Amino acid sequence: MRLAAGRLHQVHGGVYLVGHEVSPLYAHETAAILACRGIATISHESSTALWSLTPYPAPNPVQVTVPPERPLARRKLAVHRAALDPRDIRRRHGLPLTSPPRAILELAGSLEQDALERVVAEAHYRRLARDAELRDQIARNPGKRGVRSLRALLDLPGGPRRTRSPAERELLALLRHAGISGYETNARIHGYEVDFLWREAALVVEVDGYDAHAGRVAFERDRLKAAILTAHGLSVMLVTGRQIRRDPDGVRDRLLRALEKAR
Repeated sequence: MRLAAGRLHQVHGGVYLVGHEVSPLYAHETAAILACRGIATISHESSTALWSLTPYPAPNPVQVTVPPERPLARRKLAVHRAALDPRDIRRRHGLPLTSPPRAILELAGSLEQDALERVVAEAHYRRLARDAELRDQIARNPGKRGVRSLRALLDLPGGPRRTRSPAERELLALLRHAGISGYETNARIHGYEVDFLWREAALVVEVDGYDAHAGRVAFERDRLKAAILTAHGLSVMLVTGRQIRRDPDGVRDRLLRALEKAR
């Protein structure tokens, strides 16, 4: 009767959403745990989304991991089987889910290296997964898919780097290809966050994009930022995404000259 009246909405067999046509926050993940009768842990991209390392909500179906010896078949869930170490299970939003280091390893086998780097760097920045914790996952799961990709990323010179735009990632790739080192990404100095910073050389590189910097307010803000950084003795070099794509050699040469001059 309540189903027919629209007061109950079935999510899984025996699990219903009460009084909502639009699912409230975390409803699908909560329903997944209820449907699995307490033996499941939210994992993979469903877990990284709950840790805000990938966009929320994660694509359906909800992904869960259950012990290998426990039979479970749920048509509307993506069920993985693995024996999870208790260290790899945390609680967030009242739900059991894999820890950030474990969830990153689970995701590593299905992400492109660029996307994986963004996730790992964000986890580092938010102190959700330290380098040592990720290497511990690799050591404890040597045969797991994604180990090779994650190890290669952690072994990059300077480690994974946090970037906020495609143009920043393009410049990062250019720097790595050219063997230029000594920089920080999205670093804070004199009250500002800058895109690339060579702290010892007192050089800042800002990657300008038209969409982010168009308009009078953005124009004034960016000029004030450059003026304050310059007043503190830093050199500020502006680079556009178009220049990085169209003239990477020119960008590299100008940057090397600026570094040489600073030294």
